[in-house]
Amino acid sequence: MAIMQAIQANPRTLERRRHQRVRVTLLGRFMLENRQEFPCQTVDMSPGGLALFAPVRGKLGERVVIYLEHLGRVEGTIVREYERGFAVALSATKRKQDKLASQLTWFANRQELGLPEDRRHERITPRSTGALMRTPDGAEIGVRIIDVSLSGAAVSSPVKPPLGSPVSIGATSGKVVRHFDGGIAIEFLRTLSDQAFDENVQL
Repeated sequence: MAIMQAIQANPRTLERRRHQRVRVTLLGRFMLENRQEFPCQTVDMSPGGLALFAPVRGKLGERVVIYLEHLGRVEGTIVREYERGFAVALSATKRKQDKLASQLTWFANRQELGLPEDRRHERITPRSTGALMRTPDGAEIGVRIIDVSLSGAAVSSPVKPPLGSPVSIGATSGKVVRHFDGGIAIEFLRTLSDQAFDENVQL
């Protein structure tokens, strides 16, 4: 059963399946309670927990903050240690768990479904869709944001800068990675903060 189906199952089924793991390799770093940071790599992950390869292991019961590529910040408690790393039970709101489930479903199925790379993050349509796009020559062009994710945006635009062109939408810098009928797709140079990612997001 896909992770999203597990999340939407009845509570008893959810309790049994919410820790179903997806084998996924993501690089990141983690911070222990003493504020020391170390690199890490995921072994597998679910919306409720993850296992890491790490050069240093924390203590059982210790709180840990983890920053993962594509997923951003997660946090939880160390619940198991093994030779090359440790496992963490994640602390997350229902909204955060749903978002993780969506992202992990993408990771689990991306090759089978042939999904493009910029679909690794949930996409939303912001309340305010009007924006200014700035091009390398200093031009400012009015565009409409179709949807946005932590890593990029699709915009309706009267002009289509060449692929790879640096552009900015509002205060967010990126580059053009795809053209489509009526607009362009932009990949951000820096992933947006997950903490402020909702319908009120401002680029």
